[in-house]
Amino acid sequence: MDEHTPTSVDVPAKPAEVVRFNKVTKSFGEGRNAKVAIQDVSFVVHDLPDTGELIAIVGPSGCGKSTLLRIIAGLRPHFPATSGDTHAFGKPIERPDADRGMVDQKYSLMPHLTVAENIAFGLKLRGVGGRERRDRAHAWATKVGLEGNEDKYPSELSGGMQQRVSIASTLILEPKILLMDEPFGALDPKIRMQMQELLVQLWNEQQSTVFLVTHSMEEAIYLGDRVMRMATKPGRLVEELQLPRPDEPPEAMRKRPWFNDLTQDLLHRLETDAPPAGELPGIEKWRPRS
Repeated sequence: MDEHTPTSVDVPAKPAEVVRFNKVTKSFGEGRNAKVAIQDVSFVVHDLPDTGELIAIVGPSGCGKSTLLRIIAGLRPHFPATSGDTHAFGKPIERPDADRGMVDQKYSLMPHLTVAENIAFGLKLRGVGGRERRDRAHAWATKVGLEGNEDKYPSELSGGMQQRVSIASTLILEPKILLMDEPFGALDPKIRMQMQELLVQLWNEQQSTVFLVTHSMEEAIYLGDRVMRMATKPGRLVEELQLPRPDEPPEAMRKRPWFNDLTQDLLHRLETDAPPAGELPGIEKWRPRS
């Protein structure tokens, strides 16, 4: 080949988009009585192969955190948006879909079904055979620490155990996007940290995209690859902050002085409705997972 002959250059492919919001506004009601839940919210989340991403969403009550989640899920009355464009996997969001799974604080378990039956219920709706349903349900019960409790009913379980069932019943369907609305809000601090550690473990296995709404700044910083800070009146996205992944359990990490500094700075930004202020100070002290 002549030394002057042009050669092709491999250009890295741009990661595919998982979710895109473009100037999304959602109002409830009409005219003067209309209540704006979110206004002109724009962001993009890309597919990160063999990694995934967890986006923690924080903000004061009434800033539209849950509305944002339910628009992604395609759930009425929050969906559809009043204006703006909403896409999942490069296509307009038109309805709920199995590629988007929701876990909230209410657990959403059916009281007349056992733990195993609750975990496998979605598989039953998909027409999966009984033996396969049972095998997969028992495997997921073990993954979330419920081995030996498969034949119990929700009323026989603690709040933390019920939330484990709810998470297993969602993840067994292998959604590409997991939407979590204050999933650990009703749990006591110790159980909450256990659930955070479990979520990191399961998330690393599935490598999906997770959106987590939380009122806990510690939880947001511990779990989030990205923290989306919202403000109210109207609900809007103020800034997005990048964070390393945790390299130790939450109980240990929260004892680090720099972790408390990060938490207090994020809390101050939220409480004062501060403008975008850039990277959280002290982030360089975080020792990322190798």
